[in-house]
Amino acid sequence: MMKKTTLSLKSLFVLGVFLFTVYKSNAQATISASKFDFVNICAGDFVNGKPFNEYNVTFTYSDFTADVTFDVEISDENGVFLATPLLATKLEVTNISTSQQKIKFAIPVDLKGSDTYSIRIRSNKSVNSQRIKNFSNNDTFSVYYKNYVDSFSINNQASTATFCSGGSLTLSIDNPTPSVKESSPVNYSNLKYIWYKDEVVVSGQSAASLAVNTPGSYYAKIDYGKCSDNNFSSNRVTVTSSSGSGASVSISSSLGNPFCANGGNTVLTATSGNSYIWKKDGVVISGVTSRTYATNEAGVYTVDVNFGGCSGSGSINLISNSFDASIDVAEETTINEGETLSVTVTDDASSPTYEWYLNGNLIEGATSDTYVVSFRGKYRVKVSQAGGCISTKEFTFKVNGPPSDATVIPNIIQLSTSPYWNIPKEYQNESTKVIIISSNGEKVLDVVNYQGDWPQTGLDIKNINPVFYYVIKGDAGEKKGSITVLK
Repeated sequence: MMKKTTLSLKSLFVLGVFLFTVYKSNAQATISASKFDFVNICAGDFVNGKPFNEYNVTFTYSDFTADVTFDVEISDENGVFLATPLLATKLEVTNISTSQQKIKFAIPVDLKGSDTYSIRIRSNKSVNSQRIKNFSNNDTFSVYYKNYVDSFSINNQASTATFCSGGSLTLSIDNPTPSVKESSPVNYSNLKYIWYKDEVVVSGQSAASLAVNTPGSYYAKIDYGKCSDNNFSSNRVTVTSSSGSGASVSISSSLGNPFCANGGNTVLTATSGNSYIWKKDGVVISGVTSRTYATNEAGVYTVDVNFGGCSGSGSINLISNSFDASIDVAEETTINEGETLSVTVTDDASSPTYEWYLNGNLIEGATSDTYVVSFRGKYRVKVSQAGGCISTKEFTFKVNGPPSDATVIPNIIQLSTSPYWNIPKEYQNESTKVIIISSNGEKVLDVVNYQGDWPQTGLDIKNINPVFYYVIKGDAGEKKGSITVLK
């Protein structure tokens, strides 16, 4: 009897385990998420110096196997969860308990913003939560990433524009430096815009440009839906209509007029129209057909603007308050032993100063517009205008010595008469190496394309007549010898 009872209890135990397993396998796995603590997701605003993009969702789950994982899934902009899910970036996962988890997440920065997004928790077990409700108890809400959080400009910052009666013109968001992404909202393809005319929304227009055919005051604002900020808007442009062929055209200079060319090019900007023809001193500037033209040259500039049905012309007498200068020597010249050459700079600078250089070294005491050249070498003169538009101009020229015997390499340098070691021209090229070594074995020169400029100013001569050694290697063969420097 005892044996029979034992078997019965064991059978009951096995049956119980089987029934529990069947129950567990048929139980319904569930995910139940709490409400968000926000009304809308407005990411991208700067907080503590960086774009904010951190959000939290807490949820409970039950009857999942131990290898379950969870993600935050985002619908498309119409609130539809796609077969290939769009997942938020998980920043941090916190297991509050064996049945509760919190996920800190970030939305994609290239998300196409919308006011009808939904979010849910997605498991890797083909079980997902219901749509999570926001703080206002709605399961659809605005989700935007604000790629551009600054004001911007339209119409090249000009406050006026003109079109012909019966025609139109296009107002566009400016993008002067496309290579610098953060310089303009146009560089972010996921952004949309709201255009206004006389403070009223222009219906159905969300692109980065707007065709205008009625007068009024226009501006644009980045469309971040319920996350929009009035600070992210453009300048106002007053658009007028003109009839006939006398539409008003003006030209502005970004550096003013007169302008200082030392600040780089000044940008000439014409009244907005459909097409442009620029001229300087009556001659068409080839290839320039945009609304703007950058230049550092003075002159009378005109522009013919087509407004679509009518046209107009404008001009500006652009004046530079820099200065003109010239020098009376060729880029390369020759002087004989004992011969000198007087070089003069002519200029109309205001309170000019002059600096003369030989082989890159400032020539002490050479501060006038004229310098008498006694030695061969590479010269540079810098003219600076100290008053008004502070700017400089430079001229360079090279002075050679008399033609030398192509077979003779000098072994003496007389510093008082000719302070440089002059070697034949056949050794002064890019395929020839010139090496000079001191008597102490120190290499003092190792160059190709030697330009006859050794020794440089500042050569430390400790001996009465120091001796150096040279090696010349090139297409003309190899030469070795010594050089004695005489003071």
